[in-house]
Amino acid sequence: MIFVLDIANVFFITYLLAYSTFLFISVLVGAFKLFENEQRFITNSQIKHSYYVPVSILVPAYNEEVTIVDSIHSLLKLDYRLYEIIIIDDGSKDNTVKVLMDAFDFRKTNRPIYKKVKSKKETAIYETQVGNVRITLISKENGGKGDSLNMGINASRFPYFICIDADSFLQKDSLEKIIRPVFENPSIIAVGGLIQIAQSVEIKDSEIVKYKIPSRPVLGMQVMEYARTFLASRILKDLYGGNLIISGAFGLFKKDYAIAVGGYDNSTLGEDMELVMKLHVFCINNHIKYKIAYEPEAICWSQAPGNVRDLMKQRRRWHLGLFQCMTRYYYIFANIRFGLLSFVSYLYYLFFELLSPIIETMGLGIMIIAQLSGLLNVTFLINFFILYSLFGTFITLTAFFQRIYTRSIKLSFMDGLKAIALCLMECLFFRYLLSFVRITAFIGYKKRKHSWGSIKREKMS
Repeated sequence: MIFVLDIANVFFITYLLAYSTFLFISVLVGAFKLFENEQRFITNSQIKHSYYVPVSILVPAYNEEVTIVDSIHSLLKLDYRLYEIIIIDDGSKDNTVKVLMDAFDFRKTNRPIYKKVKSKKETAIYETQVGNVRITLISKENGGKGDSLNMGINASRFPYFICIDADSFLQKDSLEKIIRPVFENPSIIAVGGLIQIAQSVEIKDSEIVKYKIPSRPVLGMQVMEYARTFLASRILKDLYGGNLIISGAFGLFKKDYAIAVGGYDNSTLGEDMELVMKLHVFCINNHIKYKIAYEPEAICWSQAPGNVRDLMKQRRRWHLGLFQCMTRYYYIFANIRFGLLSFVSYLYYLFFELLSPIIETMGLGIMIIAQLSGLLNVTFLINFFILYSLFGTFITLTAFFQRIYTRSIKLSFMDGLKAIALCLMECLFFRYLLSFVRITAFIGYKKRKHSWGSIKREKMS
């Protein structure tokens, strides 16, 4: 028994040290990268092109009557020379189409759509023009988010497309920022943007007029979590083009490559991650020079679940989607052909995302066995837990305040204190709640492996 516990101690300490080291390096690299970007901005040395590429913005919608009109209005205020908006209604059962028809002067058209990637049949197509922006509204048979995005790809006119959720808002310069890496590196085939919590800002004309820490703890803790996830680890992976996921809430893709791999796969709950992994595999197998990039200056403000029940639905879906993608592309694991993508990115998602709730549960079981055997050093365990939680809090706070500083956001003294308290709560309680959700996500997997579930939307200010 002592021998088994010794092995378990070595494993768990090594695991925690590896995870902590990765987080520390991620935040450090992220901080330097943001500081570098800020200095480029101050010295006016940022690349500012007089040329551009036209972009299609795809907005899949299913029962989005609460937020869809505000979202489209925000897209019409983007500071970009040429783009189109394509709204794909996936057979909504609410008034999504009606509120759009009431808000914009849509007219029915017989425009043909050529199916370059597989998608369900359209039932009606409407078009309108607002300024120099063409808006297309497509009603189609219900097929899921991936199927809706495939319809958008089929209907799009331009060589690059952006996918954005119907409850999300882009800043005025977000489109310009997310396309910028394409000019800097022609081999880039996809770019991910930074996702932030929409309930933490007041937005007017696609610009932030006020930043605040949400009063609801469940939202506030997600703000802290997003700061650590999107700001730190994705910047580090971007150094070697190793991001395996571009959030479905905001991502840019080169259309030809998306079509070449068959578009989005609607058989998985993680269609955004599946497309990115598929692009990696396609380019590596075909010896194509490419990069999938991440641009933290391109910001999308997306609604987060406002209650624990909706949060659990979302994270269950995310974890099942991660499982489906990781098992589908299992051959990336320890495969020298995939380089750092295999030995860093895949291992990170495998051990620190997919398997982490299982490992944590095993750790809890080992502690119970050690306690029953009289071999548990309770004082050491408590001190170690406190130290580890404080370290996690420090990492999260560093990522959060780095973003506040580099974006020149004004944060009140009380919100600063609230951020510290929320970071502690996130490290001490929130992540363990999410671990419970993830480890129970597989209950009823066969029945719910394609089920998205519904999350309540809120009217944004």
